[in-house]
Amino acid sequence: MTSRARWKLARDKEIAKGISESPEVARRREEIRLAFDLGQAVYDRRTELGISQTELAKRAEMTQPQVSKLELGGTMPTLPLLARLARALDATLSLELDGDTSKVVFAAHTPAA
Repeated sequence: MTSRARWKLARDKEIAKGISESPEVARRREEIRLAFDLGQAVYDRRTELGISQTELAKRAEMTQPQVSKLELGGTMPTLPLLARLARALDATLSLELDGDTSKVVFAAHTPAA
């Protein structure tokens, strides 16, 4: 996601110059970052499984455009949708939020011994 890297670099340059952003802009930036992180986690697990967006959409009772939008960070899903995605991706969803950092991972289920 090159555009995200450029966006962060531009923001970091503004901060270095002493230009601060409003609390509303900072809040919105955080929401966007979380949406991107989630989208990347969905994309990573889907490609790990070797399935298409269409196949994931069928498994998660979504449409392909909804999966595309989610992977691009264009939407923030509900908890029920996150649960469907985890099942569809045969994975456990881990979400760690700690201040300005977050980690979103769909970890593959391990087979029972």
